[in-house]
Amino acid sequence: MIEVKKHKLNILPENPEKEDPEREGSEKAVEDKAVGSGRFPSWLHRKIPEGKNIVKTGSIIAQNRLHTVCEEAKCPNLLECWSKKTATFLIMGKECTRSCGFCSIDFSKKPKPLDADEPKRVAESVEALSLKHVVITMVARDDLIDGGALHLVDVIKEIRALKNAPTIEILTSDFQGNSQALDLVLKAEPDIFNYNIETVRSLTARVRHTATYERTLWLLNYVKTHAIHQNMLVKSGLMVGLGEEEIEVKETISDLKNSGCDIITIGQYLQANRHKLLVKSFVTPEQFKQYEEYGYSIGVRHMYAGPFVRSSYNANVVFNNSTINSH
Repeated sequence: MIEVKKHKLNILPENPEKEDPEREGSEKAVEDKAVGSGRFPSWLHRKIPEGKNIVKTGSIIAQNRLHTVCEEAKCPNLLECWSKKTATFLIMGKECTRSCGFCSIDFSKKPKPLDADEPKRVAESVEALSLKHVVITMVARDDLIDGGALHLVDVIKEIRALKNAPTIEILTSDFQGNSQALDLVLKAEPDIFNYNIETVRSLTARVRHTATYERTLWLLNYVKTHAIHQNMLVKSGLMVGLGEEEIEVKETISDLKNSGCDIITIGQYLQANRHKLLVKSFVTPEQFKQYEEYGYSIGVRHMYAGPFVRSSYNANVVFNNSTINSH
């Protein structure tokens, strides 16, 4: 007899629109827009974008045999971003040496070897998409001595060699706290160095694998204080809806600010598949606005919070706003 493995049901939390009768149009929103098991709130529904650019973007990525975090992490913003001819490149393969509780990227203790030709193909895609701001993210490669730092540097160099080189934002792993690896990347002078803290201190052990809250703060502070490019911005982000308290989110915003973060993003956690952590709550747009206001009140240069906000979502707009914000 074949044993059937049991998995957690994809159970959604209560729709807060049901609990807030004073929210304008809440009853209609629940009736007309909130659908499916658990009934998603209306602010987590969006129209499917139109345009040929979605196909064109996907075609360029496929032709150059590249991976995107849009696809591998099942990002809800994929169609919107691709319709604008932008995508977040995922380098060093699509197998990660860590298996975090929130992330749907494939796990492997021994990922495939690095592709030496990948940096060139990334640059060619950047050029074909006419990107003015590019985001390069990576899987964690704890199997490599430098965590993939040199490979990331090669990608940056290839993009910088383009005739109309865009500004470059990188979203890295923590390189297991290897300061030499960090120094290599910093010498390549990215315009934005992003490393996500992901969640509040109390939930870190359950949400992340290997990475720690304190090491994240150390890394962000190291990057800020050792930057070669003095105008380089430091960025980090977290998810909410995992069971955290409001006071914990504010503590995290404060910790990030004190570690040197110029930009902080906050978005709603959504379960990628039934093997991942359950969503504990749907955070309202009003609460996201409060987090933004709190960040600005303590001196964060740029806050970007909302249900669909992700680290690289509207990254070009965030970068441009961050260069002029003086909150």
